[in-house]
Amino acid sequence: MDPPAPGHWRAELVYRVRKLFWLKLLGTTLWTTLFFVGYFHLLRHPAYPVAVMPLTWVDRLVPFQPAMLWPYLSLWFYIGIAPGLQRDFRQLLAYGLWTIVLMGSGLLIFHFWPTAVPPLSFDRAGYPGFALLEGVDGSGNASPSMHVASAVFTGLRLHAALREIGAPVPLRLANGVWAGLIAWSTVAVRQHVALDVLGGAALGLVVAALSLRWRPATGYHPARP
Repeated sequence: MDPPAPGHWRAELVYRVRKLFWLKLLGTTLWTTLFFVGYFHLLRHPAYPVAVMPLTWVDRLVPFQPAMLWPYLSLWFYIGIAPGLQRDFRQLLAYGLWTIVLMGSGLLIFHFWPTAVPPLSFDRAGYPGFALLEGVDGSGNASPSMHVASAVFTGLRLHAALREIGAPVPLRLANGVWAGLIAWSTVAVRQHVALDVLGGAALGLVVAALSLRWRPATGYHPARP
């Protein structure tokens, strides 16, 4: 597949989505699966006593919002967009290696410092979708929130890709709103506390900043008006 000449951002977007599509899809699926193997192993077999994360005034201020379950679950689609917009194999490989740094850091923290959210004062299982959530995602491995870390990392890398191809500002703003809703949802559905979100955001921000500093250049420049 020949790359398009610098021109309209939509042509470049389509090119990037189609380039190595199956490798991107299968690679993201495989790596997510491998992460969860380690995640659930540490969740079920903590190496050290589990510390319960404290509540803050932020947690008391944010009400339970069952509708935010959908932004919470949308992470599993969202994390596939940024690798899907990597322009060539070198960029895709570098992106994958940085996700290993991100997820590996989280698992390392969970090993040496296992944490959990405080028990809920009410039963969420009566709300649609929450019984499934509780059966899949436990209350452990709480801090840092890898949900938030993944959203922040993906959001920053996606912003960089959209900016690189010359995508319009509203599209980049929508990306930021999506990442923000995912982060908010972790507290709104009571899957994490505010300190988990803070830790996850810091981890995602640091790894994303490093990955943007050390990554292969594409040599692509959008057409100038």
